[in-house]
Amino acid sequence: MGTLTLFQIIVVGVLGMLFIGVVVAGIRGWSTRREAFLWGTLCFVAAVATLRPNLTTDLAKMLSINRGADLITYVAIIMMMIGFWTTYMRLRHLRRELTSLVRHIAILEAHDASSSDATADHAMSEERA
Repeated sequence: MGTLTLFQIIVVGVLGMLFIGVVVAGIRGWSTRREAFLWGTLCFVAAVATLRPNLTTDLAKMLSINRGADLITYVAIIMMMIGFWTTYMRLRHLRRELTSLVRHIAILEAHDASSSDATADHAMSEERA
């Protein structure tokens, strides 16, 4: 492994802090266990790749890719596409839920308004009588 570069020290430090944040989020219930496990694994793999860059090159060559950097780029693009798709699907679901909630509230308010109008009309007709 040899001497660490300043870049490696900074990246591993940031990944270590992120890993601690992931563990805390998992313990406190801010994320699911699955999410915490996936993010923790990603932090660990990124730290290993930072400390041992030749491992990514060896893995890339086993997959018939020339360089480790290319492998990391391909994996990052795939992961981002999955993340964007997941976020999009969650947003669509939230929009549907919000629309349903707004419709429900509008119906309740319309019902309350018609009930209070009917009560007011009844009171006015009694006053005239």
